[in-house]
Amino acid sequence: MSTSRSSGSITRWAKLSATSILLAGTGCPPKAPTPVAPMVEPEIRVGLAVGASTITLGGDGELLLTDAQRGEPIGSIPVATPWTVVPDSAGLHLIAPDGTRTPSFRNVSAVVVTEGRHAVAGGRRYRGRLTVFRDNSGLTLVNQVELEEYVAGVVGREIGPRRPDEREAVLAQAVVSRSFALANRGRWESLGFDAFADTRDQVYLGVGAETDQVLDAVHATRGEVARYHGTIIDAFFHSTCGSRTAPVEEAFQSARSRPYLRSVSDARGGGKFYCDISPRFRWREEWDGQGLRAILSRSLPLVMPLGGDGLQKITNVEVSRTTRSGRVGELRIVFERGDARIAGPDVRRVLRPAPDRELQSTAFALQVSTSGGQVSRLVAAGAGSGHGVGLCQWGAIGRARAGQDYREILTTYYPGTKVERLY
Repeated sequence: MSTSRSSGSITRWAKLSATSILLAGTGCPPKAPTPVAPMVEPEIRVGLAVGASTITLGGDGELLLTDAQRGEPIGSIPVATPWTVVPDSAGLHLIAPDGTRTPSFRNVSAVVVTEGRHAVAGGRRYRGRLTVFRDNSGLTLVNQVELEEYVAGVVGREIGPRRPDEREAVLAQAVVSRSFALANRGRWESLGFDAFADTRDQVYLGVGAETDQVLDAVHATRGEVARYHGTIIDAFFHSTCGSRTAPVEEAFQSARSRPYLRSVSDARGGGKFYCDISPRFRWREEWDGQGLRAILSRSLPLVMPLGGDGLQKITNVEVSRTTRSGRVGELRIVFERGDARIAGPDVRRVLRPAPDRELQSTAFALQVSTSGGQVSRLVAAGAGSGHGVGLCQWGAIGRARAGQDYREILTTYYPGTKVERLY
């Protein structure tokens, strides 16, 4: 980063690239993008980090920094020379590799001014603008990009590299990711962005996730979304349905039912299913008595209090209610005195195979063995992976192999919808 010596070049770049360095806002978070007119590609703000103690900023091209509160350039970071952003009592400041510190700023925006190059944060390359601002517990980092650039950074990570005869599944994922982003745009407004860069929304990895296959899918479906009666749908998707998708109200406690998020069969005839090519189409998990007790001691407090005497002896575990789509609607854990009833949407995070891993799905049956009046062995034999709502990704891959195009795939998993172009 340079100071007075480079101020002339900064001013020149500010004049040449005024549209690139328009500020995200005058407060701490970047302002929500102004609603766009029809046929204009919108932008999306992606939360890359929240509550971070430090953030590194750099680029594979020259990075121009702007004081987002005052609207003034404050310097530039040379190529491959990352600076560190740290919070302070007034906001934040930057530290150069030689230890030099800048004055304090409320927030800082950064854009690369070298054509064909990218900003870098946390070792990843990003298009568009990066903005850092102070939050309640540290620093928030936001990447503001055009929607198609965002989709290009999502699709490959969400559906993985695919064979040529699976291209239609990648096209379907591009439409789904675009629709999901637009339908949920602004839901994290209180945090200063539109979407998290992880599974709370969609996994976004920036430029590093772009491949020829992904860029082809994004270009081929540019501006296309799935709509139901003119409204962009909440395009939920998951890995593997296991035979049938789930209605949204089964998977999420607070969700209202939607006609296009109802249960859909994935059967392809002859007792086969489109998603049976998935490595997670069928699965099995097993716990011994000690392992089950250890898992539940950690996970049960996430959904209910255990009481002062801790976890009692576990005498039985059973599926006490099954949903219409064949999933566990309620899990009953029986103790020496009383029981615990776990609602379907909480089952995967309570009955964990390991502390850091949720159960694959809620489509399972249980086998219980007891010894000495308590559970000594529990086996779950299950189907599918994920919440089961909306697009089944492995089902889409199977349908693509069978010759279905992406529009047919989408209207199957989201009944009553139409694929339409916004811009």
